[in-house]
Amino acid sequence: MPLPSEDPLDQLDAVVGAERLRLARLARHQGLSAEDALDCVHDAFCAFLQRARRADLPADAAGRRAFLATMVTNAARNRRRRHHVARPHLPLDPEREDDAPSVESLVARAEEHIRLRGCVEQLCDTQRSVVTLRLLEEHDGQDTAASLGISRNHADVLLHRARARLLACMIDDDGTPG
Repeated sequence: MPLPSEDPLDQLDAVVGAERLRLARLARHQGLSAEDALDCVHDAFCAFLQRARRADLPADAAGRRAFLATMVTNAARNRRRRHHVARPHLPLDPEREDDAPSVESLVARAEEHIRLRGCVEQLCDTQRSVVTLRLLEEHDGQDTAASLGISRNHADVLLHRARARLLACMIDDDGTPG
């Protein structure tokens, strides 16, 4: 887990990419749901960033890995012990575990959501407004056009073009999502 620079955000970026899934699995091993495990990992990354800004991190990569693992383990244990989420300390039921989304799928969904938001931000203001009203707020075409002071046909064309741009933005050059 090398740190690319002295900038705390660069340090955090390197750690997130290298350690996120390992730490989430560690939290899941403590008996947390996938969502709670991601919350614990996020909290550990926030603490890592605070320590990096104070230059209060272990100097070597192994020390930073152990530091993060300890923080995630402690956060997971504390979360599990809270009364409103307390559960008996029993092994996870494999059948029930299959029904819950995996940490990897939750991370993939979150990354896709962030990528989509970035693509929507690249749209021009009018297209972004049409997409927001039609797709997110589920207004019909006539209401959308009236709200924006444009014709229904123009709103439909803007929506068509925005969808095409969003699709192109969400697909890589090699034709794969991501």
